[in-house]
Amino acid sequence: MKERGLLIVLSGPSGVGKGTVRKAIFSQPDTKFQYSISMTTRKPREGEVDGVDYFFKSKEEFEELIQNDKLLEWAEYVGNYYGTPIDYVESTLQEGKDVFLEIEVQGALQVRKAFPEGLFIFLAPPSLKELKNRIVTRGTETDDLILNRMKVAKEEIEMMDAYDYVVENDQVELACDRINAIVTAEHCRRDRVARRYKQMLEVDF
Repeated sequence: MKERGLLIVLSGPSGVGKGTVRKAIFSQPDTKFQYSISMTTRKPREGEVDGVDYFFKSKEEFEELIQNDKLLEWAEYVGNYYGTPIDYVESTLQEGKDVFLEIEVQGALQVRKAFPEGLFIFLAPPSLKELKNRIVTRGTETDDLILNRMKVAKEEIEMMDAYDYVVENDQVELACDRINAIVTAEHCRRDRVARRYKQMLEVDF
């Protein structure tokens, strides 16, 4: 019997480095995760590619997907929609492959309700001061938007109790190592492997 894949959800406040850590994990030669690309209505940042980093959609296109229940989760964050297409996620899990989601906190909480068996990892900044510095360094935000993001970030950090693990993103390489170690441990959990072994015991020698 093929073991169902693991849904891995990486989430955390804006500016914590979710995209950077995800890209670093997927640049590793032994990575076997399937990345589920999120959809968003925000404008692409410099270097971002449609269909690689995000599926960039208009507000009208996104709202049509919401109405047709084609999203596993969706959220509105700082005036833009973000969401995850559901069909790709479910079919990939059934194939026995691990699906990796990098999404905002609101979206992660929705996924938790739909997939409580998933693995939820909260990526945390070393400090709020460092988080603000990372957002400012982007050079893409106005002062008002930076203040808004910091206010939201504080609220999101308070939601970490909804997650299974917390990984501090002090150094990208170390954060990747911690995430990979967590996934390996989860695949070895008794409740994930017991069914396969019980079926094995039913076979006559």
